Amino acid sequence: MTPVSWRKSSYSDNGGECVEVAPDVPGLVPVRDSKDPSGSVLVFPAAAWGAFVAGLQAGEFGTV
Repeated sequence: MTPVSWRKSSYSDNGGECVEVAPDVPGLVPVRDSKDPSGSVLVFPAAAWGAFVAGLQAGEFGTV
């Protein structure tokens, strides 16, 4: 994968349990663990990631 700009959520100041996304990859959303930036990267189709985020915002997955 070519170098990308990673972005962490503004809500991520919760004790280190967060992910980073690279939203500048056309049609895809790479996701990684912010605590392990050199580790594995999961890559999702942008539409699937958008549906997941919309579900989170709608409360479809409950709260932790």
